[in-house]
Amino acid sequence: MNRRPVPFAALLPFTALLLLAPLSGCGASDDGSLDTQAGAAAPTCLVHQSKAPGSRYTAGEHADTGSVLELMRYYTANGTKDFCDGRPATGTDRRWTELYTALGGDRAHVATGARTP
Repeated sequence: MNRRPVPFAALLPFTALLLLAPLSGCGASDDGSLDTQAGAAAPTCLVHQSKAPGSRYTAGEHADTGSVLELMRYYTANGTKDFCDGRPATGTDRRWTELYTALGGDRAHVATGARTP
């Protein structure tokens, strides 16, 4: 079988991914997962998000569709609720609501304390 060598330029994207992989962390919990309070059938209040949105939500056409739909469903159903601790949205909370609206979510579905200016 006669194989042609792979051009170096074709390997560059894969090389970049290998170099960046250690920086991205490993495991889904490190990917900026949304805390949707999965244990609660219908949350009565919002919890503050501890991590900024990860690539599963922000990678455009490469984002995880199920995760994006879960984000949209969560804020559409619960986004107008107050935070459980009574405090205003943090910077991380605002990044999630900004992503929600950037993906087409209605600003009216985001609590006043979590709305972006």
